[in-house]
Amino acid sequence: MTSIYPFILALHSTWRWIVLIIFISSLLRFTYQKKNKRSFTPTDNLLKNSVIFTFYTQALLGIILYILSPITQYFLTHFNTAVHLRQIRFFGMEHSSMMLLAGIFLLIGSLKSKNADTDDRRFKILLIWFGLALLIALSSIPWEFSPLTSRPSFRSF
Repeated sequence: MTSIYPFILALHSTWRWIVLIIFISSLLRFTYQKKNKRSFTPTDNLLKNSVIFTFYTQALLGIILYILSPITQYFLTHFNTAVHLRQIRFFGMEHSSMMLLAGIFLLIGSLKSKNADTDDRRFKILLIWFGLALLIALSSIPWEFSPLTSRPSFRSF
C-alpha cells in the first residue's frame, strides 16, 4: 500500500457527501422547475454539469483507489476465492460496476436532455436518468449501516 492510498481513500469518502448534496439539490430543483412549468435556465444547466463534474471526479478517485487498494488487488489476484467473500467482492466488482452504470445513466440523461424539444421534456429526462443514477449510487455506497459492507461515514485525513 502506498502512502497516498489513505489520503485518496479519505478524499473519496469525503467527496461523496459533496456529490450527494449536489445530486439531491439538482433533483429537487429540477422537480420544482418542472412542477411550476419554468424554463430551463443557465442555473439549471450549471447544476446539471455540476452533478456530472462531481460524480466523475468521484469516479476518478475511485479508479485510483481501485488500482491502489489492497482489497481490490486481492480480488484480482485471487478471483476464484475472493468472489465468494462478500466484502472483497463488493469492492472488487459490485461497487465499481454499479457506479459505472450510474455514470452511464448520468451521461445518457445529460445527452438526451440537450435534444429535448421543450423545457418540460428536458426536466423530465433529467429527473428520470439522474434519479435512476442516484438510486443506483445510493444502493452501492458502503454505508456505515449497510448489511453488504460497512465503512465509516467520515474518514480522517
